[in-house]
Amino acid sequence: MTLVTIPPDYDERVYAGWLGKCIGVRFGAPLEGWTYDDICRNVGEIDGYLNEAPGKVFKPDDDTAFPMILIRALQDHPAAGYDLSPQQIADAWLNYLGDQQGTLWWGGYGVSTEHTAYLNLASGIPAPRSGSIAQNGAIVAEQIGGQIFSDLWGLVVPGNPALAADLAARASSVSHDGNGVLGGRFIAALVSAAFQEADPLTLIATGLALIPRDSEYARVVRAVLDFHAQHPDDDWRACMAFLQANFGYDRYPGAVHIIPNAGVVVMALAYGQGDFSRTIQIANMAGWDTDCNVGNVGAIMGVAVGLDGIEWRWREPLNDLLIAASVIGTRNLLTIPQCADLFCALGRALAGQTVAQRPRYHFRYRGSTCNFQAQGVGGRVIETRQSVAVSHEGTLQVSVRKLGKKGEVRLFTRTYYRPAELSGNYYGATFTPLIFPGQTVRAEVYLPADAPSTLQASLYVFDDHAGERHQSVGQALTPGAWQTLTWQIPRLDGVCLSQVGVVIRNLGADWEVGALHLKALDWSGTPDYGFDFARERAEGNAISQWTKLRGYWRLEGDARYHGSGPGLCETYTGDIAWEDYCLEARVIPLIGDYHNLNIRVQGALRSYAGGLGPQGTLALYRKNGQDDTPVVSTSFPWQHGQPVMLRFIAQGPHLTLEAASGDQRATLTWADPAPYLHGQIGLSTWHGSHTAYEGVRISPLAPPREG
Repeated sequence: MTLVTIPPDYDERVYAGWLGKCIGVRFGAPLEGWTYDDICRNVGEIDGYLNEAPGKVFKPDDDTAFPMILIRALQDHPAAGYDLSPQQIADAWLNYLGDQQGTLWWGGYGVSTEHTAYLNLASGIPAPRSGSIAQNGAIVAEQIGGQIFSDLWGLVVPGNPALAADLAARASSVSHDGNGVLGGRFIAALVSAAFQEADPLTLIATGLALIPRDSEYARVVRAVLDFHAQHPDDDWRACMAFLQANFGYDRYPGAVHIIPNAGVVVMALAYGQGDFSRTIQIANMAGWDTDCNVGNVGAIMGVAVGLDGIEWRWREPLNDLLIAASVIGTRNLLTIPQCADLFCALGRALAGQTVAQRPRYHFRYRGSTCNFQAQGVGGRVIETRQSVAVSHEGTLQVSVRKLGKKGEVRLFTRTYYRPAELSGNYYGATFTPLIFPGQTVRAEVYLPADAPSTLQASLYVFDDHAGERHQSVGQALTPGAWQTLTWQIPRLDGVCLSQVGVVIRNLGADWEVGALHLKALDWSGTPDYGFDFARERAEGNAISQWTKLRGYWRLEGDARYHGSGPGLCETYTGDIAWEDYCLEARVIPLIGDYHNLNIRVQGALRSYAGGLGPQGTLALYRKNGQDDTPVVSTSFPWQHGQPVMLRFIAQGPHLTLEAASGDQRATLTWADPAPYLHGQIGLSTWHGSHTAYEGVRISPLAPPREG
């Protein structure tokens, strides 16, 4: 039976919905926690973004960061399909969240709903009991989080509100119960229904039919609808006064209860009259949990009105960038099109459709810019925008004026941010570079037929540590023809690559006016890179280029990376897509019995660890959950304070761990019958140990010898 039919404009509507969510969160964030009266007295009418931190990148926000973790449950359990369980969703919590850091409000057990649920899950309490009223009480279980993270289920289940509501209820039940779960059902249903229906009142009625009639959530929805029916032409402020008097914060206990904010969402939709800008403005002016409420109505209205209904003034400042905060550093720097691609791929897979892979950066979505920037040196960049002038698939068009001899145009996107560049970092985002030395970059570019023949193109990366650009040899461009640029980045130890892009250089007379088109940019391959910890710096809760799961990770005066702490203390870097490689490091065990390297890290729950174990052993582990029982070990009499060279190799299902210290040598080999075939690299020090690391290097495997 076909449960979902994918609409022909699915991709663009998903992009519009997630774009609407991101717009709403950014628009509402500066006023979070303000009341309607606070806003009226201190700000007045709000019809655009409030600029809290000029020149900074918009900070990570839980409303958008946490959905990008929840959605991975579908990716990690493809066989579950629409029957994805609360426990499978809970596993995504434990796998991708840092231990009480990043992404969520860690406000304390019994205070923050999500913090409470996380600690329940980490202690072995299964979902959905982890979020139940029976376990946590109604005050905690009925806070707002049940609805603010639920838009995504409507995006992956278009046109089937009941099914989207069921998925959202399972996801919400990990941390919520009662009205908290009903809010998830309601929001997901509206987003799903918006693929087929644009009228806000009809959408509200659809969601209302999917929650119990006698619930408090249904009562506030009906109350707002009844008020609107009696006063449809009145200013929405009269409805807000009604909400304050009858459903205000004073009537509901806890930090941020769901019911008052549900009333704001319904009021904004009803009085917004199907206009995207008016709807998000009403939701923001109403106050209370503004980023959550405006994000929810932004997602609903984004799907309902599509890209044509979202004014460019809301889109331009975002430049398609989304910052998140998980233990997978390469997933903390995302573009909105990349999020939409993921949602669409999963939605299609759920519906039984095949999914075509797209380049990392493309410009198929109307108006998309994918966080690219353009700069002119010896010439002017006058506009950068998405275009279909030379390709129906879309390009990023850079319009140029007066590019003189030896002048350059650089078109690039960021591959790394420093936390100090963010407008705020309450959620503790840390980053791993998206690209590393040794990988191969590819780009598709086009010059119009009337461009001069004196233009050359190079691919380049920028090292943020040294402030230096590294680029390929220039390649002559043929006007009127598409060309593919390819470059393998050379081995560059001790760098931090924060940009990748294309540079166009003019070797002849002035290029008076013209344009460059970029259709796609991507890279692949195994890195060839060594870390120089003397060049790294403390950033966020770890160090530059690394994230952490748990523990105290720091640089000390000897240019070594140190880790210590209780439990399984781990730090990660690299891309979860890396496959076969060799990881090496000089390991100095200082205290305790567990000093490891990690390979094929797919999060906190899944990786291989290998290193120095108890009672003078070399041990190899397959992490699956919190299990730290070795799958194979051998005698290796290491000593505290004595450095050991560890070499950990992954090739298909085969793993090899080698150790050397003085005259001591040991090797372990193991073939995993159910292997992890890709993942990041990491370092780990477990159960109260203290370990120092230096000489950390990742490299490709040597090709097999001929003959």
